[in-house]
Amino acid sequence: MAQLYLDDFAPGQVYPGVTTPCTVADFLTFARITGDAHPIHYDADYAAKTRFGKPLAHGLLVAAYSALGATPLTERVHDSMVAMLEVNFRFLKPVFAGDTLTSRFEVVEASRKPGKDSGILRFRVTLANQADEIVVEAIHTYMMRVRP
Repeated sequence: MAQLYLDDFAPGQVYPGVTTPCTVADFLTFARITGDAHPIHYDADYAAKTRFGKPLAHGLLVAAYSALGATPLTERVHDSMVAMLEVNFRFLKPVFAGDTLTSRFEVVEASRKPGKDSGILRFRVTLANQADEIVVEAIHTYMMRVRP
């Protein structure tokens, strides 16, 4: 696959992400890794008594579903990716066990300063559930190399 560099990106371009099912098993794995084992994330009886009514995904797990590294685009930026610089999230709707999330990446900035061999690539990332409702809006900012 042809490698993409900062110069190949322009505001308005859209790149598809991936579709991921959200499962209680994933919630339990995340709880084991992070230590956040609150029962709202895996205990259906406990969650039924909350305002959500069913097991709710961890916010940071939902954020992880927006990772560029999980998408086909990641293979096309191996040679140009320098670093992730910043990530901002806005959670719009809860994510539940049984939901399926699909990510989408839209370029909002691709810029560099004159004389520099790298610059900023900024994506607006959305996660939509199976009802096509946006559950997360995010901004991912990367440092990328320009084409050699």
